[in-house]
Amino acid sequence: MCKRSPARPEIAIGDSVQTAPMAADGAYNRNSRIQAVGLTPAVALLEQAAAIVELPDTAQPIVIADFGCSGGRNSLTPIGAAIEGVRRRANQPINVVHTDLPDNDFSTLFNTIWTDPNSYMPQPAVFPMGIGRSFYHQLLAANSLTLGWSSWAVAWLSAPPAAIPDHVQVSYSADAATRSAYAQQAASDWIDFLAARSVEMRAGSRLVVVVPAADDDGSAGYRPMFDAAWASLTGLVHDGLLKEEEAVQMGMPHFSRSVAELAAPFGDGGQFAGLTIEHLETFNSTDEFWDEYQSTGNAETFGARWAGIFAAGAFPSLATALHSPPDSPRSVAILDRLEVEVAARLAAKPERMRIPVANIVLAKQGDDKNKRESGGFHERISVTQGLYKKS
Repeated sequence: MCKRSPARPEIAIGDSVQTAPMAADGAYNRNSRIQAVGLTPAVALLEQAAAIVELPDTAQPIVIADFGCSGGRNSLTPIGAAIEGVRRRANQPINVVHTDLPDNDFSTLFNTIWTDPNSYMPQPAVFPMGIGRSFYHQLLAANSLTLGWSSWAVAWLSAPPAAIPDHVQVSYSADAATRSAYAQQAASDWIDFLAARSVEMRAGSRLVVVVPAADDDGSAGYRPMFDAAWASLTGLVHDGLLKEEEAVQMGMPHFSRSVAELAAPFGDGGQFAGLTIEHLETFNSTDEFWDEYQSTGNAETFGARWAGIFAAGAFPSLATALHSPPDSPRSVAILDRLEVEVAARLAAKPERMRIPVANIVLAKQGDDKNKRESGGFHERISVTQGLYKKS
């Protein structure tokens, strides 16, 4: 089971759910295999971006940023690829900035960077550092960022706009007003994220973003997992372990955006705050746990693996809605029981998870030379079956 994140003293006990970092003490690193698989196609996009970004003068360091790093394990491959890409073109020092919420487990992050055999640290003249603040604000100096990366994190909202009265995931709620409120919050947060990155990015820079995607009807995938979580919460209420007023507040501050929602800030002109979309695609990632189950027939392992994914990502936020501190014996007991119940429900009826993902490459307008090398930032972008292509 995931070790629970420590209590967050700035959040009053019994408040509505708040957005919290992923599970601490390496739990997210151990329970994010599905995310690692899903981000793999975007690493190739990051490598392509590293080959064409406009680099700073040799007297200045190259800045690479990782927005939403969590424990860091899933950052090692993409950031390593980015470093190798720019190293082929320049030898100046590289500053790698890992960002996350202030309460993120930065100890695990830096232990991972220094000790993991897959770390990028064997590269010379690379200097990692961390920033603990929401990426919905400006985090870096203006015009300093050469290459940016963010995987999975932008689906987490700055704050939930409302309680979800009938589910843990808003896309599966029957409450139209709640779904609308979440869509509006997600649109506002996406604009804030883009605006902050635009200030930070140098001319000719690139930002690669991987996010959970949604169909045009708002369906977010992972339905068996989210249904199992809601059924388990209601079961805990029935058993008297959880209060009903707590359960209705335990909706995830999380939103999967459709292609149209991701593209909306760029409008008909294809630009927003000096940024343009170079690439936007959606696809369904592989459910490796299902493939493993098909091979072994072990339903209990299938359920436990998916319950671990849910616990590592969602439990720190859900725990903030409890009327007891997140690390209290009561809260720990509730979350442990919830993980067991989710695992049991998924094991009882194994189903392949649909895992919709969107990959986005954003460019900051550069000089004419960079435009010619990259094919230009202002080509018309059209959408076909969820894939944005230059035409």
